Amino acid sequence: MAILPILTEGNPLLREKSVPVKKITKKHLKLIRDMVQTMKDANGVGLAAPQVGVLERIIVIDIGDGPFALINPEIVSMEGSERDVEGCLSVPGLNAYVTRAYRVAVKGLNPEGKPVRYEGEGLLARAFQHEIDHLDGILFIDYLADSNDSEGNKSK
Repeated sequence: MAILPILTEGNPLLREKSVPVKKITKKHLKLIRDMVQTMKDANGVGLAAPQVGVLERIIVIDIGDGPFALINPEIVSMEGSERDVEGCLSVPGLNAYVTRAYRVAVKGLNPEGKPVRYEGEGLLARAFQHEIDHLDGILFIDYLADSNDSEGNKSK
């Protein structure tokens, strides 16, 4: 496994829309392992392939229950609303309040190519939304432009 360089705000790849994975290959499985290692090394809870320079629809998440990957993830339902602090490995040093759905259901493929569906609320729902946004070239800071009370805070 390798620690991959994480692209930061300003890199144009972060604003590109990722393409669906048509066939899961050994290269994808290695990428997923490297993404999990990179996310852990950076103390993150999620990472999307574009953040490591790969414009394919792959995310990894670990909110403390162990890491998992989703290929071609799609949000199929959203409920409620919650405003909480977010940060991003591609926007180091900034944490800010963002309003997102409190509960989501997501479908996609697991690394073995089998269809899976996850439902999550709170932090897991937020992670799904945040990482899937990356696949569409959206950063969490894009939600701050219309907010007068974003309370953006610089972190260490």
